[in-house]
Amino acid sequence: MNKGKNPIFEFLNYCILLVFVLLCIYPFYYILIYSLSSPQEAIKGVYLLPDHITFYNYSQIFKLDNITGAFAISVLRTVLGTIATVFCSTLCAYIVTKQELYFRKFIYRYIVITMYFNAGLIPWYITMKAVGLQNNFLLYILPTAVAAFYIILLKTFIEQLPASLEESAMLDGASYFTIFQKIIFPLSMPIVATIAVFSAVAQWNSWTDNYFLVTADHLQTLQMILYNYLNEAQVLASSSNINMEDVGNSLKKMTPESIKMTITMVVTLPIMLVYPFMQRYFVKGLMLGAIKG
Repeated sequence: MNKGKNPIFEFLNYCILLVFVLLCIYPFYYILIYSLSSPQEAIKGVYLLPDHITFYNYSQIFKLDNITGAFAISVLRTVLGTIATVFCSTLCAYIVTKQELYFRKFIYRYIVITMYFNAGLIPWYITMKAVGLQNNFLLYILPTAVAAFYIILLKTFIEQLPASLEESAMLDGASYFTIFQKIIFPLSMPIVATIAVFSAVAQWNSWTDNYFLVTADHLQTLQMILYNYLNEAQVLASSSNINMEDVGNSLKKMTPESIKMTITMVVTLPIMLVYPFMQRYFVKGLMLGAIKG
């Protein structure tokens, strides 16, 4: 037996951590089982298992107007927005590591300052309209293409890479962009995966830009549409009471609470399914980008 370990302390430690994990997981699990339960049974209370499992709630939510198009817009903005953010932020971070860049320190410090000072909503709104991004899909892509926080992480990571790699490539005649494309970007994949996760989550959850600057129906995002439905849950529940005969010949009706739970699952589940595949790179990249060697 290892004298350095106290079995009682270890047991209590694991118990506390287990309770903490359950407290973190159960709220999401509760939303899941509520959304899978029959609306009339769920309103009586569900705790551990779904009551009368049904996909009725989901079938009704996906019958809402423009829900399919909004889902496609959200997926498209998440994919394209993440690609643009990763490429532009990585390229910008690489540029500010070059000693040859004029006013390099000033540019980098100016980028950092933007994390502390924000112009505010009104200047942002006026600027977006002035550059023609109102009712424009590029509104979801261009304003987030370069992010100061991501540049800091990337710059710190890139500076840890051996300088001899670039020097040998330059001796072979490679340009800066070729070095970035063939050497820097592939070697920076752990931190790139990290900012990709950050960016994808931010893009998927974003709805304020849609709220202020988009009125066209074909550009509405899933989050904006479901946000509106959440605010009108009571009216929506009354309008979506569709008669469906089951074994007991009773009517299934959606309740405001079941609508809220189902919408929450529809919005959060896609991004939660992506995260486990990126977690290994996410943790490694975040630690490497946070420590300067």
